[in-house]
Amino acid sequence: MQHQHNLEDVLNTQQKKLAFFQNLVLLAAADGEVGEEESDFLLQIGNRLGLKPEEVQPIADNIGILSFVVPAEGLQRTLELQTLVQMMLQDGQIDPREYGLCMEYANRIGYSKAILDDMVSQLAGAGPIRHPNPPTVS
Repeated sequence: MQHQHNLEDVLNTQQKKLAFFQNLVLLAAADGEVGEEESDFLLQIGNRLGLKPEEVQPIADNIGILSFVVPAEGLQRTLELQTLVQMMLQDGQIDPREYGLCMEYANRIGYSKAILDDMVSQLAGAGPIRHPNPPTVS
């Protein structure tokens, strides 16, 4: 049986939590506005991680100069990408700027477009994309 990992286990330091939350905020704001669904999702994740408003306010205040923080650990990278994709899907639309940021993140952690698209498809409820040659993750 495969062990399920959750964000709270993987993001086990305040620095990891804030870096992860920063990535989510950057994605939510990529299309120029943070919609109600995105805002609710940010609140949900922030609460899950035990983040306080005064801890995340600097992220909101400096959003124009911040960039993605890519974690070193493989498991954390994958969980973060999944959560970024969930954020992108919150408003029911895939904005090209949000997709581009997810693609940038995926590339930086060594994932292909096919892997990202498969993750998007699965998290959107369509199930896995069938590839003639399935992608491999090293």
